Amino acid sequence: MAFQLGEDNDAGMNEMNLIPLIDIMLVLMIIFLVTATVANPSIPLTLPQTTAEIVDLPPEQIQVSINANGDVAWDDQVISLAELEQRLTDAGQAERQPTLILKADKEARYDTVAQVMSRASGAGLTDIAFATEN
Repeated sequence: MAFQLGEDNDAGMNEMNLIPLIDIMLVLMIIFLVTATVANPSIPLTLPQTTAEIVDLPPEQIQVSINANGDVAWDDQVISLAELEQRLTDAGQAERQPTLILKADKEARYDTVAQVMSRASGAGLTDIAFATEN
């Protein structure tokens, strides 16, 4: 009578151990990533220098503010709608069209905002931006 005290390992290994292969591939991938970022191939160039000047200057900005009471301000000076219309007409006749930045209080009447936009449009100002808080 024969006794068996363990597993029968006569069959041998049926599977290949892939862990060392995965380790080697990860190390190679890290090496390639590091060398790819360090070795940035570029062609040395000597760019020509010119005497060209910048033609387009940044446009002038006009700030018109409308508070909750309906007061209209040009920069920081409170003015009437008639004076606003005159100033917008003068700005619209300038050689370079300024940018109108409209700052309206969230409680301001829509009617006042519409009147300011109408006067700006009538003065020929087409570049109007609305200022908001982030």
